[in-house]
This record gives sequence, structure tokens and C-alpha cells, in this order.
Amino acid sequence: MKKLIYVLLVSFLTAVSITAQTTPTPNPSKSPAMTENKPKKQIFRANKEQIMTVQQMLKVEETGKMDDPTRAAIKVYQPTNGLKATGTLNRATLEKMGIALTDKQKEIPASPNSLASSDAKSADPNKPKRTIFRASKEQIMQAQKMMKEKSLYAGEEIGKLDDATRESLKKYQTANNLTATGTLNQVTLEKMGIALTDKQKENSMKKSQ
Repeated sequence: MKKLIYVLLVSFLTAVSITAQTTPTPNPSKSPAMTENKPKKQIFRANKEQIMTVQQMLKVEETGKMDDPTRAAIKVYQPTNGLKATGTLNRATLEKMGIALTDKQKEIPASPNSLASSDAKSADPNKPKRTIFRASKEQIMQAQKMMKEKSLYAGEEIGKLDDATRESLKKYQTANNLTATGTLNQVTLEKMGIALTDKQKENSMKKSQ
């Protein structure tokens, strides 16, 4: 009788052991609940109409596609407008260009990585936009003519700030106790006796206030 009980007990324990080994252990990483709760990443994409508008603004062929010339033109535009030079048509770039967003695009927030590093840290919507002084083509031509007369410039009066013009400006600025920036800024124009435009005068008044 004892032998029979012993055989039954061993058989029972063996069956339990086999069952425990064949029962699959649930994998918490593949839990359906966790998969369902994970938010889907939203990717911002510009539509064909927006791309064509940008291409028109940047003076590249209006293909409606994000081709290499378009990406290159965007990459040049972005850093001069406080944006990171990604070459992509993200939300921040469209907004900077004044191009309307679709309702779907408005649901996707602008990435802080879209801003240039200096602006990303101190971006303030209430902070006045910095005005960059730019000389007109006519002013550059007048400066080139003046420097040519003074034997500081040997090039043509093309109205562009090329390397030769910048070097000549540095010489002129040094000779007239100005900071040798090589740029045709307001101080240099005034020293040369070249009249400012109404827009330049307006910006100068705003800056001094």
C-alpha cells in the first residue's frame, strides 16, 4: 500500500513539473495595454501648394516637390531668419514666411529644434525683432564710385558687396577711423556723405528710442 502511494505521489509531482515548464511566461514588453497607450508620433509635412508658394518666394523652380534646389534655398533662408538650417519645410519656417497652415498642421506643435541655437534659449514673442541694416544697390554703386576715385577700389560699379568691394571698404574705414567691418553700414554711408533711404532713417530712429 505504501509503495502504491509513493508511486502516485511521484507521478503527480512529475506532471506538475512538466506543466510548469510548458506554460508560457507573459512578456511585459509585449503587453497589449502598453502598446495601445503609446502615443503615435506626429510628423509635420508641408503640402504641394505650400511648397510651391515657398519655391515662388525663394525664386526656385515651382515643382511642388521638396527637391534638392528647394532644400538648398530653404537652408539659406532659415539661418537669416532665426531658424535652424535644416533644409526642411517645418512649421516654424512656414510661419516665418507667413504661409497659412492647414487645420491638421495646426495640431502639430512647432519643434523647439526648429529655432537657431541662440534663439531657442531666449525666444520671446514680446521681444522686438532686430532690424538688420542693408545698403541698397544704388548706395553700393555710389560707394564703389567714390572709392574708385580715391584709388581704393579698382573694380566695376556693379552695386554688389563682393570680396573686392569689402576689402576696399575696410581700407576706407581704417583710413577714416571707423571700425573695419568691410560692410556698408550706416556710419560708413554717413561718412561718405551718401544719403540714407527713408526706411533706413526710420529704422535708425526706432533703434535710438
